Amino acid sequence: MLKIDDIRFAIEGRPLFEGASVIIPDGHKVGFVGRNGTGKTTLFRLIRSELALEGGNISINRGVRIGGVAQEVPGSETSLLDTVLEADTERASLLAEAETATEPGRIADIQMRLADIDAWSAEGRASSILKGLGFGQKDQAMPCSAFSGGWRMRVALAGVLFSAPDLLLLDEPTNYLDLEGALWLESYLAKYPHTVVTISHDRGLLNRAVTSILHLEDRKLTLYQGNYDTFAETRTARLAVAAAETRKQDARRAHLQSFVDRFRAKASKATQAQSRLKMIAKMKPITTPAEAALKKFTFPTPEELSPPIINLESASVGYGDTTVLSKLSLRIDQDDRIALLGMNGEGKSTLSKLLSDKLVPMGGRVTRARKLRIGYFAQHQLDELHADETPLDHIKRIKPGETPAKLRARLAGFGIGAEQADTIAGKLSGGQKARLSLLLATIHAPHLLILDEPTNHLDMESREALIEALAAYTGAVILVSHDMHLLSHVADGLWLVKDGRVAPYEDDLEAYRRMLLDTPAPKGEKQKPAKKKASRHDVAELRQTAASAEARVEKLNKIRTKLAARLADPRMYDDARKSEAEDLQKTFAEVETGLERAEALWMRALERLEQIGK
Repeated sequence: MLKIDDIRFAIEGRPLFEGASVIIPDGHKVGFVGRNGTGKTTLFRLIRSELALEGGNISINRGVRIGGVAQEVPGSETSLLDTVLEADTERASLLAEAETATEPGRIADIQMRLADIDAWSAEGRASSILKGLGFGQKDQAMPCSAFSGGWRMRVALAGVLFSAPDLLLLDEPTNYLDLEGALWLESYLAKYPHTVVTISHDRGLLNRAVTSILHLEDRKLTLYQGNYDTFAETRTARLAVAAAETRKQDARRAHLQSFVDRFRAKASKATQAQSRLKMIAKMKPITTPAEAALKKFTFPTPEELSPPIINLESASVGYGDTTVLSKLSLRIDQDDRIALLGMNGEGKSTLSKLLSDKLVPMGGRVTRARKLRIGYFAQHQLDELHADETPLDHIKRIKPGETPAKLRARLAGFGIGAEQADTIAGKLSGGQKARLSLLLATIHAPHLLILDEPTNHLDMESREALIEALAAYTGAVILVSHDMHLLSHVADGLWLVKDGRVAPYEDDLEAYRRMLLDTPAPKGEKQKPAKKKASRHDVAELRQTAASAEARVEKLNKIRTKLAARLADPRMYDDARKSEAEDLQKTFAEVETGLERAEALWMRALERLEQIGK
């Protein structure tokens, strides 16, 4: 059992915990949430005794082994498999001692203990974990030095999972994983036999892999039973009650103050006025939890281009003489929202680079609209920011002719306030760097936005804001992400990258998840909709899907109306504008098709909600 009792702790005079308490029983799976910078990672360091408390106490049952992911696995010549095996220090120590022990009793003890910890199946277990995190058999035999920092973080995660500590502390474990690895980790943690506390903003993981939510807010800790969606509903209700009580108290205070203001100077009422002043002083303020302001993303609107904006005909692409993808016959229109699925190494990044013109096709044909602008966001770009320059400096270089007020307005549109605008990038948080990189990727109003893991480092509120921004965005989106929640609410098309080919994936994300985890579909699912009671998570997902689709329908209807008005203008059919009219007619047809798809998605979500009676 983990018991946190009335703890106090501050960093540089800023209090992070004041009278915070919580009890986490053995075996619980807990998702740890709260705004960025409130102290979640600091609490992990306090639990591990890396920092000293200023007050209170943290107690853990005697003999409990605490485990967490190392900052990074060194680039040694040790193979990945051996690196993971070495993470179980007890097994490694016993095996080493078994080589030299001579006393019969000690030899027997060693062998008994090795049997107890299932040491002889260790290689198979370690290999299975590495495979789940994206390492094939050949990879597992390679030295750590052959892999980049992000991949070594996966090895570090594999090591701590293999060592199976009694208390597992994970800090944003999906940040270095792709969708397939994140789904595998969800499944693994749900079955993990000991206590887990994981800091995460991954809504899928918090809905499927944990049974409680620990919330850090206003320097206090509150444990909620249930998954993230249940927590969100409960907390919304609490906020509503607190807000109502605050309004009542404000009205009471105003009434008392009004009496004081009117009669303070009257001798006959002075005593009563003083009495009411004392009543006001005794009224304890009702503290409404500080809400994180929803920092919206404001993507600029590109002009409309005639479809398709990109067309691939039997194209192939790769590096040097090695072909990675071939026979690519694909089309992207300006209203497309496409998620790329596929295991690591299959070529998702290669396809993204081909589409963004960062790679030249090795064969076939790639045709792009003449005025096409492409925005590209990838995680490595956070490291390419100029550490000694402010966000204002970054965009001033791109938009030198704009006024400081306009530049600051651009930053504010991406949730970068006045203080952060003048802070050098090296001192910005990961979330602030991600917002700046997204701003730089979209500053020229791209017609196609390619996003590779855009939600890493973004907190829950920022992820929801990104979903809203992408729903309203009028350009095409190509999305690679491990965040199932983001994919399910943004993508209306799925492409599977596999075996050197790219093709539309005809099923949905849940079917893809089951396929990856080798989980059979519920019995009878293909014959008719399931009659079982839908979970709160399912209902919430369907409602948000319906809302996103409805917003898309409204936007496309506006575009359709505008195009129809232009096509109804007789001047459009003058000989001098014949080409423009043809382009408009093509665009109108594409919008009609997109509208049909969006309406179909909307209707499916509404029908499903009707079936489950919500």
